[in-house]
Amino acid sequence: QVQLVESGGELVQAGGSLRLSCAASGLTVSYSMAWFRQAPGKEREIVAAISRDGGNTYYSDSVKGRFTISRDNAKNTVLLQMNSLKPEDTAVFYCAARLSGLFTSPSYYPYWGQGTQVTVSS
Repeated sequence: QVQLVESGGELVQAGGSLRLSCAASGLTVSYSMAWFRQAPGKEREIVAAISRDGGNTYYSDSVKGRFTISRDNAKNTVLLQMNSLKPEDTAVFYCAARLSGLFTSPSYYPYWGQGTQVTVSS
């Protein structure tokens, strides 16, 4: 059974940095991983995604240049380094996994974590 557990979300001031972590268990092979976020009243949206071997990444335009996704397959961990945070980054951030491929729609990801809250104050 695949389990994803996010951590690292907290309250931070605008301009600050946070690093989110997603620990995966129950995976027999490497999976494509992604971070999504959902703000109150808004749809869940892709933030970043990384391929099984880490060779390919995707970033939404809103975070490009500020966020970095990375993975450590030996530790079954995916990280999201978030710099220059803005109040509009406030959301619940979710880790998601699928067997392969990078997709931007949440409907393509069968496995999800419970989410971690990121709040950016102005």
